[in-house]
Amino acid sequence: MILCLDVGNTQVFGGVFESGELICQFRRTSQLRSTSDELGVFFRSVLRENNVDPQGLTEIVVCCVVPDLLYSLRACAQKYFAIEPLVLRPGVKTGLKIQYRDPKEVGADRIADAVGAIKLFPDRNLIVADFGTATTVCAISKDKVFLGGNILPGVRLSMEALEMRTAQLPSVEIKPVRTALGTNTVESIQSGLYWSNVGMLKEIVSRITEQVFSSEQEQPLVVGTGGFVHLFDRQNIFNHVVDDLILVGLLEINRLHTQ
Repeated sequence: MILCLDVGNTQVFGGVFESGELICQFRRTSQLRSTSDELGVFFRSVLRENNVDPQGLTEIVVCCVVPDLLYSLRACAQKYFAIEPLVLRPGVKTGLKIQYRDPKEVGADRIADAVGAIKLFPDRNLIVADFGTATTVCAISKDKVFLGGNILPGVRLSMEALEMRTAQLPSVEIKPVRTALGTNTVESIQSGLYWSNVGMLKEIVSRITEQVFSSEQEQPLVVGTGGFVHLFDRQNIFNHVVDDLILVGLLEINRLHTQ
């Protein structure tokens, strides 16, 4: 069994694969000062609660965008599972060609998303939108070239910025709305957050399609993922929504690494 961990700025998203099948998944709030013991106790407990024997793990793959947690994660894997984890970082085989000026700048989460999308939708040009703490949009060619993309504040981060940096605007529930016009402060914030993200994504997808894939016979597939992706289900933006895309990518990277 293989434990795949996506460690983000807000959450740890994990899943266990057995014979290529995802048999459980879980989420935990990221805490920058978590010790290896705290992480180890949590992982062993959550695996048991999902009827997975922690002793059955054979490999651990980690994608982490929080450098301060990497030491604790590695120590946790070694102490509680007797496994040296594979950490996705520059130099790890992914099958991707990175067309960034400095490939080391591309976040591990974006690489894992891209590899997961290629695994599920081979031989297609792809646009992958991941709605997490930050919202990222990435373009990948059918030749497995990571072409680049966009990074912008996520939905919750935008809402928290309004709350923290203004005197009278409250925190609100983040949810899909049907009308573009709010009739009170809460509705106005909710509609602003929702429709600005809808418009942003449609505009970025349109421009990437026009500027990058205009010479292609097929339109690129638009793949949505991340914790907030289902807010936008009914807007017909995505060809596919894959909740566990990053875990699929980590599993594939592990396979390539062990070949």
